[in-house]
Amino acid sequence: MMQLVRHRLFWPAIALVALLAANTINDPGFLSIRMQDGHLFGALIDIMRNGAPLLLVALGMTLVIATRGIDLSVGAVVAIAGAVALTFIGSSPDPGALSTVLAGVGIALALSLVLGVWNGFLVSVLGIQPIIATLVLMTAGRGIAMLITEGQITTITSPAYKVIGAGYWLGLPVSILIAGGIFALVALLTRRTALGMLIESVGINPEASRLAGLRSRSITWTVYTLTALFAGLAGLMISSNVMAADANNAGLFIELDAILAVVIGGTSLAGGKYSLSGTLIGVFIIQTLTLTVTTLGVSPSVTPLFKAIVVIAVVLMQSPIARRKLAARRPRALRRAAVDPNPVEVSA
Repeated sequence: MMQLVRHRLFWPAIALVALLAANTINDPGFLSIRMQDGHLFGALIDIMRNGAPLLLVALGMTLVIATRGIDLSVGAVVAIAGAVALTFIGSSPDPGALSTVLAGVGIALALSLVLGVWNGFLVSVLGIQPIIATLVLMTAGRGIAMLITEGQITTITSPAYKVIGAGYWLGLPVSILIAGGIFALVALLTRRTALGMLIESVGINPEASRLAGLRSRSITWTVYTLTALFAGLAGLMISSNVMAADANNAGLFIELDAILAVVIGGTSLAGGKYSLSGTLIGVFIIQTLTLTVTTLGVSPSVTPLFKAIVVIAVVLMQSPIARRKLAARRPRALRRAAVDPNPVEVSA
């Protein structure tokens, strides 16, 4: 039992279960999923669908943080990707054509890759601190998106493009399938190949990894490129869901939610060890909390306060120092059992 409590995912999982239980008490049908017109509907489906863009961004952020970095530009990349795709599709003679949509999506993702390569260049080649390097694009990115959309909210009518964020396939939202597929692919590459170990080694000690023969610069460059690519895909989902590109508000503060999800999931900001499953739980916690606040009729402006409370509670439960302080207040017999749950008796 004590090993279970000490697991890094124990308290995040408890927080998620508590949020789901609170919603179920408030609405007994909260966990129900129904089929309507061949599509699955329900609060759980909404949580996963709305959380799909955040999951993509948080996946990239997990890998970046594992290398002892940070990427504050993902929100700007989200806005740029949506602006590029909708501007291209909207200016084409046939916005509803599949070829037009594929071209717009391809251009947006290619530009996202270029932005990721730029971030990786600043961090891995020029040696600029990640928070400063990505702050450059975070600041300039919104301006780039405004230039692309000419300061207007760009809207289009394209059923083919709408499928990315609001379409269904086999009864499930396409956004869930895309995010789930990429999550599985990243988990496979990082946990079934040497890539995950290399990322962790760079995060623990980049200089030692370089001296040991690892191409730490290439690994760092790669994770920043992938993070921007995932953020660009998230931008396509968000703009497709509303069929509009808003350079000012698209992806606003998504970088903070992504960092919160990563931290809640047990990944250390100091780099090294990371948990993709923990990030997934963190995303679900944030989305469930957002839905909970909305259901209770609380003003959206107060939502960050509730997020902060949950984050503080989960992080404190994960903190070794906080757990030791709590353990020190237990009776001596319970503390002894916690230290040695299977004591060995020695007979005289």
